[in-house]
Amino acid sequence: MTSREYKELSLKEFSKAATVYETDQAGVYKMCKKDYPDVLAELEKEDFNELLDCGCGTAPMLSLLKEKYPDRHYTGIDLTPKMIEVAKAKKLQGVELVVGDCENLPFAAESFDVVICCQSFHHYPNVQDFFNSVYRVLRPGGRLILRDMTSNCPPVRWFMNNVEMRIINLTGHGDVHVYGKDEVRELCSRAGLKMELFEERGLFRLHCVARKSA
Repeated sequence: MTSREYKELSLKEFSKAATVYETDQAGVYKMCKKDYPDVLAELEKEDFNELLDCGCGTAPMLSLLKEKYPDRHYTGIDLTPKMIEVAKAKKLQGVELVVGDCENLPFAAESFDVVICCQSFHHYPNVQDFFNSVYRVLRPGGRLILRDMTSNCPPVRWFMNNVEMRIINLTGHGDVHVYGKDEVRELCSRAGLKMELFEERGLFRLHCVARKSA
């Protein structure tokens, strides 16, 4: 499929999901909640003032962050207008919500101390553009915190990408690729980011921290 076709599938998928994304009817999307504690724990390790959530959806993570760190400034970006519409209805003070493409972040250079991305970048057809864009908007010494699907077992990852992914696409989902440790390290390196941590945690979840040099 082309980049546009993948993005159109994602737009259709998440436009439908927006109204139930944080409810008991969220289906598979309820698994995203498993990522939040690990992201919060990672953020506790260093101070920050400006945070960007890429693929923020209806802003569940930003809602948690606003409650935990009410004095910080947050920005969320999502490709799907309906997701941002639902997020804006929460009226979160000090939170800017933007419809946009994470492969081309519409923010000034060196705007953020930290960028988080949870269960989103496997939807990006031009994923190197995302990493390059993250590098641009991060301040020197800033961090990228990634949560997504992975497997450290190459045959399992091959099955995910060549069998599961094709079936998922046929059912209307815009998933593109599941990445392994070496792939993520290369994506970071090409963008100028240094991968400091990569772990496979429960439920085939990658937990990755990359940093822009100070």
